[in-house]
Amino acid sequence: MVDCSMDRMNKFHAVRLLAFCLFLSISMFAVSQEPSLSRGSIPEELLRPGRGESPRYPVDVVIGELGRGSAPEAAYAFANSVMAGFMTGLFEHRALSSINEIVRESHINAIKVVIPVSFRIGSGRVEADGSVSFLIRFMGRLQGITGELYVRSAQGGAWTFDDLLLEEPRDLDVEAQEGLYRNDFFPYERFF
Repeated sequence: MVDCSMDRMNKFHAVRLLAFCLFLSISMFAVSQEPSLSRGSIPEELLRPGRGESPRYPVDVVIGELGRGSAPEAAYAFANSVMAGFMTGLFEHRALSSINEIVRESHINAIKVVIPVSFRIGSGRVEADGSVSFLIRFMGRLQGITGELYVRSAQGGAWTFDDLLLEEPRDLDVEAQEGLYRNDFFPYERFF
């Protein structure tokens, strides 16, 4: 008689243990299916803009904040196409077709010196004369060149090239030695 009640008790505990394990596995499965809101040590506030807040753009320590800035969207898009045209080094690039041939050749030759592999456009601003200016930077592996690109609205809502002022090419390691590459970024900048 004692054996029979002990057997029932063991079965009861086995069923309880099985139910508990089943409950844990279902709970763990449900938790793993939910999207994770935490990405390690990066707070969620830094990963995406809040309600009504514009997207955050990284900052280039030489030309400042990247992105459109206060420039019209069409001006920014045109400036990007002009920069891509200069980057290719092709005189017949579509975005460069409206530029005087001598000016175009001069700028392309100046930019070719740094053997650019990428470019950046700083935030644009509308100038007093109606043109829109962008701080720009072409970067090669060893050298970079900075300047300011001006575009102007033409009739029909199109944008045209107005001017490009370029500084002398600089070695990137010299810029690093002069302290232009600091490590005191705002918290969100290091994650871009």
